Amino acid sequence: MQKHYEELKKNGANHVPLSPLSFLKRTADIFADRLAVVYGNRRYTWKQVENRARRLASALKQNGIGKGDTVSIMAANTPELVEAHYGVPMAGAVLNTINMRLEADTINYILDHGDARVLIVDSAFSSTAARALANLPRDILVIDIEDSQGPGGEAIGTQDYESFLESG
Repeated sequence: MQKHYEELKKNGANHVPLSPLSFLKRTADIFADRLAVVYGNRRYTWKQVENRARRLASALKQNGIGKGDTVSIMAANTPELVEAHYGVPMAGAVLNTINMRLEADTINYILDHGDARVLIVDSAFSSTAARALANLPRDILVIDIEDSQGPGGEAIGTQDYESFLESG
C-alpha cells in the first residue's frame, strides 16, 4: 500500500496547495449562490463575499497598501471582519486583528509595533481606538465600520467601510 503513494508524483491533477484565498475562489466558483454570511438582515452568497473581498483589496491597493504592509482591524464577528480575512491578503498585505477588549495603550503599542498603515474599526470601539491613535507617532488611514446591528459610536475615520469598498 505504501508503495503506491510513493509512485504517485504530485501534479496539478492530484495536488493543489490550499490557502484561504484559493478556498474562497473555489467556493465562490462552485457554490456561488449558496449563502455564506448571515448577519442580522444582511445576507451574502459566496460570490458576493468574494466580490466584496476583491473590492476591499482593490481599495487598499489604490491607497498604496501592498505586499508586506499591515492592515489592522478592530471589529466584532461582522461581515467586514470576514471580508478582511480575504481582502487584505488579496492586496498582499498582512491582517492584524486587534482584540477590541484591550485598553488604548495596548492597542497603540500593537498599531505602532506592527507598523499598521490602516485601521478598520467598528464605531462601537471608536472611543478606545481614538485614544490609541492619538498617541501614535504617525498618521494612518482609518476606515469606520458603521454596524447597524451594533451599539454604534462616533466615526473617527476619513470614510466609512462601504464607501471605501465602493472606491475599489
